[in-house]
Amino acid sequence: MLREGALQGGRRLRYCGNMTTTSEPSLIRLARANGDDGATQPLDLGARVRQLRKARDWTLEQAASHAGLARSTLSKIENGQMSPTYEALKKLAVGLEISVPQLFTPPSAPQVNGRMAVTKSGEGAAHATTTYEHELLAGALTRKSMLPYRARVRARAFEEFDGWVRHDGEEFLYVLTGAIRLITEFYAPVEMRRGDSAYYDAAMGHNVISISDEDATILWVTSLG
Repeated sequence: MLREGALQGGRRLRYCGNMTTTSEPSLIRLARANGDDGATQPLDLGARVRQLRKARDWTLEQAASHAGLARSTLSKIENGQMSPTYEALKKLAVGLEISVPQLFTPPSAPQVNGRMAVTKSGEGAAHATTTYEHELLAGALTRKSMLPYRARVRARAFEEFDGWVRHDGEEFLYVLTGAIRLITEFYAPVEMRRGDSAYYDAAMGHNVISISDEDATILWVTSLG
């Protein structure tokens, strides 16, 4: 699919929508790997029942009474000494005021509060490519939900890229200095200058080139979820 773009140097650029797709940028790939906790562990039903009981600040006797089960039966379930019947599971769910499927749903990951990272100008980790010079921000924090980085845009033409850049998640772009052209797979190219911003689906092919005399600089924030 060919799409006409803006005029440059007296000729109209054309962008091919089905050209070879580049792999996920290595900077984003590294950030995702840094927050990966590995394979999901199988749910321990006994531990899950105990966690639900303690979240309600109930003793074994109180929980057993709510569920209509013997205290010894509930104790054996929590300690993995017996596999409850479906009838027992239903009683547990009713007693805990949840659904049966929720008994097998892992608890939400605890929220990490109070984190902060400050990156002074020029102190971010450098990551250069042929088209961009990236500076990773907040690199000291692991398991981030988003990846912020500053980029100097070296590229001056769409042809300098080996196809579209695309990856999972969403992306926010803010122009810090200079002027750029944001080229995307499904929209007409957009010229942007200092103070302009864009938010887009990063699975859509996208590339950025400088159109100012000097290399433009931009702030990029990419979701890692």
